[in-house]
Amino acid sequence: MSRYHRLSDQFAVSPQITVADVAEAASLGFGFIVNNRPDGEQEGQTPGCDIETAALEAGLGYLAIPVDQSGLSVEQVSALAAAMVSDRPILAYCRSGTRSTMLWALASAARGVAPDEIVEAAATAGYDVRGLVPAMEQLRGG
Repeated sequence: MSRYHRLSDQFAVSPQITVADVAEAASLGFGFIVNNRPDGEQEGQTPGCDIETAALEAGLGYLAIPVDQSGLSVEQVSALAAAMVSDRPILAYCRSGTRSTMLWALASAARGVAPDEIVEAAATAGYDVRGLVPAMEQLRGG
């Protein structure tokens, strides 16, 4: 499971996945896939619609929240925060897992998780979100 980086019991991130990875994700207990990668970002990338079809066929939920180079928006954070209410473990992916981690960090803060807990969980998974602490504090309301 080295390609999937757990940020919490209910959330993991991954670099770009393929249709074959969807079955593996289902076998590992994920119940939902969140696609944070815009289609056409890189030649040869599996299109989101193919991942969505495979996810639905495997009985998984699917949500596309593409994050491009313009950065993260309040709407994207809100969309992921709403998806995180589900009790189904989520696997989010983008090119490297970084954008998915950043979006998770902000959505977690919006859901009331302390920024220091978020920073520690991300660091344990190999991601640095310390630069987002001011935004996390604002989203958390403190």
